[in-house]
Amino acid sequence: MQIENSFAVKAAPDRVYEFLLDVNNVVSCVPGAELSEVVDPNTFKGKVRIKVGPVTVSYNGTARITSRDAETRTATLEAEGRETTGSGSAQATTVMAVAPDGESSRVTLTTDFTVVGRVAQFGRGIMEDVSRHLVGQAAECIQSKLEAPPPGTAAADPSEAGADAASTASAAPSSPAPSKPAALDAMALGRAVAKERLSRIKVRPQTIAMGFAGLVSLLLLRRVRRARRRRRERNG
Repeated sequence: MQIENSFAVKAAPDRVYEFLLDVNNVVSCVPGAELSEVVDPNTFKGKVRIKVGPVTVSYNGTARITSRDAETRTATLEAEGRETTGSGSAQATTVMAVAPDGESSRVTLTTDFTVVGRVAQFGRGIMEDVSRHLVGQAAECIQSKLEAPPPGTAAADPSEAGADAASTASAAPSSPAPSKPAALDAMALGRAVAKERLSRIKVRPQTIAMGFAGLVSLLLLRRVRRARRRRRERNG
């Protein structure tokens, strides 16, 4: 199954491309993703949790950057993982491309994936909605990091700067919040399920004719029973 997603970032293409090739940047923006080990500059191990309605699935797996081209700003990522509490598995190949888009950059992700296990019960429509939902959340995080003004660009009052520095120095570093599984909201899931089921329904002319004949037979039977009841009442 192949799914394509894209989003825009108000930053230079080269900067966006370098940002997306840094696994720490990507993991910090993907909901439910955790980095376990950096094997080498192109190989990484980690975990991802995905929630679709009542089903939550966790995968342990490995991702590899199999090719990259700085001139065309493209890269190919291959990933595979297995469920931590089941026998399911997932494999995916994603081609990333970053291109100029006016004053912004357009990121395109084309993913070809295969899923076996509990998640496989959901059809293509639901898979596309989940993919779009996850990419949308990741895009918001990437945009917030790349579109923020560089530190020191805004003029500040020296006294305020000193106060800010003092407060920053006195503040204890906070530990990162635990990663939550990426979730598809109930309304979106309901719409996706309804769309998927409707796409499978095929109404045939024979089915319509049989239903109409059954309705006519039922009406005739009711009339016969009503006539018999009236005759018994008159004779009685």
